[in-house]
Amino acid sequence: MTTKRIATGSGFELEVPTSYSDLQRKAEREIEISLKKYPKAYKLWCLLKEDAEVNACWDMADYIAVAKLGYNDHGEVHAKIVAANALKMLDLLLSAGILPDIMKEKAGDEDDAHLVVMAGGLLHDIGNQVHRKDHPLHSVYLAISILNRLLPLIYNDHEVMYEVRGHILHTIYAHGAEIPDLTIEAALVGIADGTDMTKGRGRLAFDTGNINIHTVSALSIENVEIVEGENKAIEVRIEMNNSAGVFQVQETLVPKISRGPLEKHVDIVAVTIPEGDKDTRIVKRLSIREGKLTPT
Repeated sequence: MTTKRIATGSGFELEVPTSYSDLQRKAEREIEISLKKYPKAYKLWCLLKEDAEVNACWDMADYIAVAKLGYNDHGEVHAKIVAANALKMLDLLLSAGILPDIMKEKAGDEDDAHLVVMAGGLLHDIGNQVHRKDHPLHSVYLAISILNRLLPLIYNDHEVMYEVRGHILHTIYAHGAEIPDLTIEAALVGIADGTDMTKGRGRLAFDTGNINIHTVSALSIENVEIVEGENKAIEVRIEMNNSAGVFQVQETLVPKISRGPLEKHVDIVAVTIPEGDKDTRIVKRLSIREGKLTPT
């Protein structure tokens, strides 16, 4: 299924492959499961996913990133996958007795930690609607007004509310590998951002004619699973149909883990499937048309 702009009464939307829509529904289910026993985090999740401004931010982030720049998805689906994966890793850390910063500093409980990580995951990329350049900073100032509107519906103590807002803003600003994560919550959002690399996401840019190592390597990733590790609290298992996927792992995920506060708690296992079999070709032949590499 190709990606194209759709004129709807709801504004700009992207048509996405069915496989990627399935990933969105899976992410929503996983968020619900992770938050079901945390009333503050669950309430904010319900508010954010239905909020008109948030949904417009997701749509416009995709408009600039995908429709204008030819990048992979940076809208609603990506945001929900990142939030779901970050929450899954948070739950694994808590099961292993590893506390996020807001709990370690006794500034909040498990509910607050889940709220911070979930909100950071959902809002981390909304700044792409301004421009891809400096988008973490753009995401921060766009998120402030949203959080100022919604957090008072969760917290009665305004000082606590603004401190929680500060934790969320740091996760947003530091989600890229170039900005050091200073909290475990920020590291969770950053690593989760790197785990959204499956072929559905790469298909969006590939089908619109953006053929490069980023899109080809993304199409090599069949599945990403986050589980309890044998030697570490978190294991990220990546299944590839083609060894080109190694680029995606090395360039997208590894830098978000290295030298961060979770480096010693996260393992990566990447395999080609079926193991030992020949690679599956994504591109059989390329030609140059109007200055672009095009599959023929």
